[in-house]
Amino acid sequence: MGYRYSCAGRTLTLAPVPTLFSPDHPDARTLAMLSTVTFRQGMRVLDLGCGNGLVGLCAALTVGAENVWFCDVDPDAVDCARKNADTNGLPVHIVLSDAYDALDVSGFDLILSNPPYHTDFAVAKRFIEKGFNRLKIGGELVMVTKRLDWYRNKLTSVFGGVRVTERDGYCIFRAQRRDYARANTRKKG
Repeated sequence: MGYRYSCAGRTLTLAPVPTLFSPDHPDARTLAMLSTVTFRQGMRVLDLGCGNGLVGLCAALTVGAENVWFCDVDPDAVDCARKNADTNGLPVHIVLSDAYDALDVSGFDLILSNPPYHTDFAVAKRFIEKGFNRLKIGGELVMVTKRLDWYRNKLTSVFGGVRVTERDGYCIFRAQRRDYARANTRKKG
């Protein structure tokens, strides 16, 4: 059956795939994260671990489909995201990729992820460590989980800081790539 979700003044139609996380409705973590994000026209956005593509499709409605990339390691997720993008007339870029491995794009304003966190932290660690260099200066990695300490510590160690917002029982993390060389020059000068 699927479901419909309204964002940016438009209603999206999303197909169900029983093998994917939250196949017939948007999950609460994703909605918590989306409630904290502001998309602006022309931003370059990556929906990392895209699942059915809801996050990236919402972004595409504002930033433009040509500025949105989806990636997921699961072929079912990539196929579903592609179908949902086609159904909604949003020709985004979709890549089958284990994290960033097959993605040849960088300079993102936003990387958005609802990572699997009921396993070990190996996936999240790769998303964070490799994501830093995929962002442009000033770009942000935004993640949502229920686990505070590990994510706060890891994001702080890689990015030099992180902002945490609690929403509906979930932690939304925002870590910004900063130009440390320029910041250190200003402090010394």
